Amino acid sequence: MTTPADAAMLNPVELFMTADWVVKAVMVGLAGASIWSWAVIIDKAARFTALNRQADAFERAIGSGRSLEDVAAQAGPDPAHALPRMLVIALTDWREARARGALNEHQSNLLMARIDRALDSLIAREGQRIENGLGVLSVVATASPFIGLFGTVWGIMNAFGRIAAAGNTNLTTVAPAIAEALFATAIGLAAAIPAYIAYNKFSIDAGKFTGRLESFADDLQAAVARRLGGPSAPAPQPEHRGF
Repeated sequence: MTTPADAAMLNPVELFMTADWVVKAVMVGLAGASIWSWAVIIDKAARFTALNRQADAFERAIGSGRSLEDVAAQAGPDPAHALPRMLVIALTDWREARARGALNEHQSNLLMARIDRALDSLIAREGQRIENGLGVLSVVATASPFIGLFGTVWGIMNAFGRIAAAGNTNLTTVAPAIAEALFATAIGLAAAIPAYIAYNKFSIDAGKFTGRLESFADDLQAAVARRLGGPSAPAPQPEHRGF
């Protein structure tokens, strides 16, 4: 009669304690990767929520009918958020150019080029900043299943070793090693799946936010170009969505 397998082999703590040192190392590494990825996920979720909330508030201020000078003055000379910082850059360059008097066509083109380069540089830096940490999620999502599979293969090898040593295929002989192997796979998937989902979501969010910045930059440049046509035009009023 076959001896029933010990129910303790379904206990994760017991599985870890009885595992081979290689399988233990795999489990610890995967658990650490999972904790690291969750830290990035929580940080990114909070950051994107704050960025979009601040962007919504800024666009409501722009659409309220207040002058851009008032909105920029409220944001301060060096705002932390990218949208008001773009507005400050455009207004600063506009004021410096208008302070020298009327601009000819060449000077107008130089002003537009300077604003375009400044905004593009800001958008590039902001894009890099909001994408920081996504590489961690990508590595965890792609590597964890293979690391877990390595632990599985090692555990199966241990199972075969126990079969050879015992000289039988009784479930009690092989079940602990097989359970350890499958547990390593489970930890690998538990680390990889959230990281994969979060990586794709935050990549989409980063692309949407960058597109939001590019749209605002286009509106600012179009407004400056229109105002340059006036002999003594006031500061630009971009026609951004929601303005």
